[in-house]
Amino acid sequence: MDEEYQPNPISSPPEDTPAPPSAPRRPALLAWLREVVETLLPAVVIAVLINMFLAQATRVYGQSMEPTLHTNQRLIVEKITYRFHGPRRGDIVVLKLPEHSEELLIKRVIGLPGEKVEIHDGTVYIDGRPLDEPYLTQKTPGSMPAVVVPPLHVFVLGDNRAASNDSRAFGPVPIANIVGKAWLSYWPPQAVRVFD
Repeated sequence: MDEEYQPNPISSPPEDTPAPPSAPRRPALLAWLREVVETLLPAVVIAVLINMFLAQATRVYGQSMEPTLHTNQRLIVEKITYRFHGPRRGDIVVLKLPEHSEELLIKRVIGLPGEKVEIHDGTVYIDGRPLDEPYLTQKTPGSMPAVVVPPLHVFVLGDNRAASNDSRAFGPVPIANIVGKAWLSYWPPQAVRVFD
């Protein structure tokens, strides 16, 4: 009598039998999240520290610095230079005047602490001498009686003097209100340049 075939009870199941459900992937997900946090958190902290202490990006609004800067031009403002010395005449600076507006202003430093600034005959005078301003394409309109810049302040003007809200309106600016010095124009591409 022929023996009946009995499958081996310890043999593997046929290939078309579904596999048992796998264990939850929670440990792998937690490891991935931890990796993301360990990577992103330091990057965010570094970015915040750079923005607070070293440099920040800003955008030009308005026409007050034309023809040097144009609206929507993008700049990198560096914050290190003025930790070692004060602003210098001709520097393009970003400043805040909380008592006037929340917006940042971009202007050029014209008068330094202790100097006498006045405007007449289309020219700015510093301590009685005409200021050479090769960046201008027009004369400075109007006149302004002599103003002595107080200690720890600067006198700022826009390069487009006919359309600039500057120290002629709000007076000398505390150096403490200067956010930083324009360092690099990076957008649009045709306007890329490094400022002195």
